Amino acid sequence: MVQQHMVVGIVGLGSLGQSLLRALDASGVRVIGVDSDPDVVARVRPRAGTADVSGEFGRLGGADVVIEAVSRHTDAKEDVLRRLGALRPGVTALVTTAASLSVPALAIASGRPERLVGLRFAVPSSPRAGAQVVGTTMSAPEAVAAVEELLPLLGHAVAPQGADPAVARELLLPYLGRAVALHEEGYASCEDIDTAMRLGCGLPAGPFEMLDAIGVDTVHRELDELHRRTGLAHHRPPALLERMIAAGRLGRQSGRGFHTYDASGRRTGSGAQRRSTGGDPAVGHVGIVGTGTMARGIAQSLALAGVGTTLVGRTLDRAEFARAAIGSSLARSVERGRLDADAARTALARVHADHEPSVLFDCDLVIEAVVEDLPVKRAVFEQLDKVCRPGAVLATTTSSLSVAECAASTGRPEDVIGMHFFNPAQVMRLVEVVRTEATGDTAHATVHAVCAALGKTAVDCTDRTGFIVNYLLFPYLNHAVQALEGSPSLGVAEVDSSVESLLGFPLGPFALLDTVGLDVSLAILRRLHESFGTEDFAPSPALVGLTALGHLGRKTGRGFHTP
Repeated sequence: MVQQHMVVGIVGLGSLGQSLLRALDASGVRVIGVDSDPDVVARVRPRAGTADVSGEFGRLGGADVVIEAVSRHTDAKEDVLRRLGALRPGVTALVTTAASLSVPALAIASGRPERLVGLRFAVPSSPRAGAQVVGTTMSAPEAVAAVEELLPLLGHAVAPQGADPAVARELLLPYLGRAVALHEEGYASCEDIDTAMRLGCGLPAGPFEMLDAIGVDTVHRELDELHRRTGLAHHRPPALLERMIAAGRLGRQSGRGFHTYDASGRRTGSGAQRRSTGGDPAVGHVGIVGTGTMARGIAQSLALAGVGTTLVGRTLDRAEFARAAIGSSLARSVERGRLDADAARTALARVHADHEPSVLFDCDLVIEAVVEDLPVKRAVFEQLDKVCRPGAVLATTTSSLSVAECAASTGRPEDVIGMHFFNPAQVMRLVEVVRTEATGDTAHATVHAVCAALGKTAVDCTDRTGFIVNYLLFPYLNHAVQALEGSPSLGVAEVDSSVESLLGFPLGPFALLDTVGLDVSLAILRRLHESFGTEDFAPSPALVGLTALGHLGRKTGRGFHTP
């Protein structure tokens, strides 16, 4: 059994080797790190904690377990493993991090095939991410057990049978590249993109946090290899990656990538609120146009935050039904012990139901939450322009339509802004705040103040189809379906298991498609494809076909998964 007093050697101190070294050192394990490049040794040593870092291969002779994390080239790995096998014949386990090379072939090359075990990562040092332990028919049980017992000290769980790091990585890489390109064109900051994907999708880390963990140089190299193999435009590495490599900004391994890191590899200078709400416009009365799930969730959030809210429906019956549904939701929170009964009654008393838009005349903010149809939304904004007081902020909850098109129905485009809440709005913390070219600073400050009052995190972006989350999420989902179509040996369960266990995502792509709804996903992809025209947004035939069959996911009981 691996104990923390055992000695673990690591050969190769690139992004993966450094990640393993820091994790083991933080767990109290004695670590010996070796790299043949003096510049790497000089860079790593001040950031190595208590680990012994040098260029002396012979120091590994005292290690109980040795992990090889050198270049992916077969010759380099075979040479290191052969030297390790000769240096430490009594080692408990020799570990290779080869991602795609044959583990049995490397085991034979080591001269200690009974001791060699493969360990494959999709993302090192990412929360909830696992790793695949690859034994061979020659591996001694104690060697495999030693590697499995070492994983918790590395911060990883053992991935289940069938999970494949190569599958997970091939889906991850274009997603990371797309995030870099989005930032490179100035659409949103790294911090906002990371926050949006963590909070909007429940991911363990944002794309730039994951990219820094893998290594900017590694992601560039693997995207370039993928692009050479496929020729697909969305696999081409963004130019920003090359510039960062030239500047030595390689991620955690160098202390600077898209974010900055201290000597222990922890993020620095992150998590601070972008703006203070001091001096922001006061919001005492908010109107909501709509009575659906999103409208009710927003109204509930506002009422719990102490804000008077008027819910306007097409009919009084619809508005009163929506208010009653909010009451039922608050009652369930009381039953589950999440809310005090008096607080629930007080919150519901703040919600007023009506069907006359004229009651919104004194609102500081009015949020449109009707069906995702541009003519319908434009009609709502045209009406709001007539009944709302001058200076009132008018917001749309659209997830993909043009905010500027909504604003064009008013004579006050400076007061119109997007507030893309995520479903369920009373639970999800993220709001994408969408400015048009005409949106004024007062409107922007007002919605930030409201988000802060609701305990939600606002991220800024500009008016473009998909905003941050949908623009990054749906091509990734589409790529998963395309991978399934292009590989007869690949299965839905294998892809989902690989993504969930090796990337730490809460749902695999097919489980997520079934949850969102295949029809909803198809509509979003079509809208993205209409706006951007690139092949990665073109909906896959399988998605189109299942939707046509009425297999829409969880809501119909059949989708990519079946009961």
